[in-house]
Amino acid sequence: MALVLNQEQDMLRESALQFMKERAPVSQLRALRDSRSDDGFARETWASFAEMGFTGVLVPEEWGGLGLGAVEAGAIMEGIGSNLTAVPFFSTAVLGASTLARHGSAAQKERCLPAIAAGELLVALAVDESVKHRPERVALRAEPFEGGYVLDGEKVFVVDGHVADRLIVSARTGEGLTLFLVDGAAAGVRRERSVIVDAHNAARIVFDGVRVDRDAVIGAPGQGAALLDGVFDIGRAALAAELLGIAEEAFERTVGYLKERRQFGQIIGEFQALQHRASTLYTDIEITRALVLGAQQALDAGAPNAAALVSAAKARAGTTATTAVQEGVQMHGGIGMTDEFEIGFFMKRARVVDELLGDARFHADRWARLSAY
Repeated sequence: MALVLNQEQDMLRESALQFMKERAPVSQLRALRDSRSDDGFARETWASFAEMGFTGVLVPEEWGGLGLGAVEAGAIMEGIGSNLTAVPFFSTAVLGASTLARHGSAAQKERCLPAIAAGELLVALAVDESVKHRPERVALRAEPFEGGYVLDGEKVFVVDGHVADRLIVSARTGEGLTLFLVDGAAAGVRRERSVIVDAHNAARIVFDGVRVDRDAVIGAPGQGAALLDGVFDIGRAALAAELLGIAEEAFERTVGYLKERRQFGQIIGEFQALQHRASTLYTDIEITRALVLGAQQALDAGAPNAAALVSAAKARAGTTATTAVQEGVQMHGGIGMTDEFEIGFFMKRARVVDELLGDARFHADRWARLSAY
């Protein structure tokens, strides 16, 4: 398969980039940070996302969505990365929609998917319990009780967990790891918002005797680990696309600066050493672009090597974005270290996205294991 977008996918990518550049640029993220917004995102921007159809990209058509795939979700995530757009797209429209569309019961789909597509329901995936992504290390318990379960434990780094209407929670049952759909406002749920270094949001969530009915189980008891594998890979491919967008924008801004900044009476972009660094970074970004798209295409095609390609893409996108933002800050010189200049926002966001659902080292190790090294 050719490693290029088809006409429809390219149009979606351009539409998303243009929309976010005009309606949700980096300046909006700065304003949300400085105003200490309770939500951490602009509700009106999210409503516009829904009007554009972005919120339903992974929701099947029968439930009011577009019924598209990982390539299209990645096209939107690339635009989010390029503009550092603060919206709950990843948590709700990627992870939440994928989990429920793939594994939810008919009742769960009917209740949640049309509302996700319409931008009316926010969902967060609550799986991690330590500072690093280790989804198999789950201590939160779900004990049987009067036709349902009682959840006790806590989750950390739940992206957009402070505003989520529904939480998809992994817990230990007698059968093994199990997923539950939990009301974010249920009795016993305590949420502590964390504004992280990149001015985006996550939450620590405590479940203290939270009671849920048996129909809150997603899939079947004990199947949680297997169900999450596929959902994580969709999320990881989306994050790789966001990292690609971050790298692209950091590169464009840096090249623009090199073309206008003068030192010793000369435009600094004429210095050969900086030209070499810029050309090396450009090549790195283009290779990463091909790998990210290849992983997305493999996911959509159900290829047997899709999981390995996703890990390779996430790992490389993380290292590429890290290089891009570091080079950007360095080539901007002293001004690159100031809060007034936006290049620093890209560095902070790249660091966080690299960690989400496993950093470059996590995925290099996973790729090696999947590839029988």
